[in-house]
Amino acid sequence: MKRKTSILIISFFACINLYSQNSYVFFGSFNQDKSTEGIYVYQLDTISGNLTKVTTVKNFLNPSYLTLSPNGKYLYACTESKTPNAGSVSSFEFNPQNKTLTFINSQKSGGENPVYLTVHKNGKWLVNGNYTGGSVSVYPLSDDGKINPIAQNFQFTEGGINEERPNLSHIHSTVFSPNFDYIFLPDLGADKIRCFQFDSSKNEPLQIAENPFTKTTPGSGPRHFTFHPNGKFAYCIEELSGTIDAYKYENGKLDGIQRINTHPEKVKENFQSADIHISPDGRFLYASNRGEENNIAIFSIENNGTLKSIGYQSTLGNHSRTFAIDETGKFLIVTNSISGNVFVFKRNSKTGMLKKVGKELKIKSVSCVQIKKY
Repeated sequence: MKRKTSILIISFFACINLYSQNSYVFFGSFNQDKSTEGIYVYQLDTISGNLTKVTTVKNFLNPSYLTLSPNGKYLYACTESKTPNAGSVSSFEFNPQNKTLTFINSQKSGGENPVYLTVHKNGKWLVNGNYTGGSVSVYPLSDDGKINPIAQNFQFTEGGINEERPNLSHIHSTVFSPNFDYIFLPDLGADKIRCFQFDSSKNEPLQIAENPFTKTTPGSGPRHFTFHPNGKFAYCIEELSGTIDAYKYENGKLDGIQRINTHPEKVKENFQSADIHISPDGRFLYASNRGEENNIAIFSIENNGTLKSIGYQSTLGNHSRTFAIDETGKFLIVTNSISGNVFVFKRNSKTGMLKKVGKELKIKSVSCVQIKKY
């Protein structure tokens, strides 16, 4: 009897250990040199929060932003970002059994400085936003992860009023609506959230929407955008004003319901807000601030979609460009690009607060993080 019990206990802990090792974390960077590592893959121990290196990729310049296919088989990267008169998007195949990341192909980005990629839920379309070029490009994807030539490219020209940025369009993210029938493009330069209908059955899926854009506060600089899991609310973080705009959402239309600071009132200058994500349970919203603060602002989400500030967590580094929450909602991982370090935080599902776990990870000029459980 004791032997059977021991076997059951060993099997139980073996299953826990196996479960704790099937979450992978992907990092991009501003490596500035093709001969150095640019993309990093780590395994996340979901018990300790530690990260263990799996593989890396060289020979790609500035793979600054990454996204994964819905099934996690393919990784797509903005490459040659921050490179004058250049830009590309690249695809890789990830094999969690062999722990390999293999290059498939690249295509031109259709504009200078690609900064954000997203994949349609059917895995057949890739949408890229070009910041400096102020444009959006759409690519058909093959079943084997290959990126095919651009099917559509829309160039935007008008800018906003902010004197710190050139008077040009700057597309900073490309985000599908909950039903994947619209796509939203925050334009930091024009102070607009642009919108297109998306018909995945057409050869040219981007279609002019009934409401082609939503104006934001002049000089605010809309950057990243996210939807609530219930599909009824949307939130846009504004880089230059350090604020979040909350919206009611229905059928491609955004109606503003709140505008709230991401930083404490005492902070008056030298800040840039960056990234925004909502916990899978829909109860809390997190936003990153760079500059003077370098923190994650934490908000509870009320039943009517409005936000209530409940606290801040230092990112323990400098220039928190992006962060990600794993699909279980247990962990939040933040990147600090200037200090070149990464930290894993455990999320309290009841209070929304964060606690550092695991060890500091050093990655030079780390720029992006994505998490996937296999």
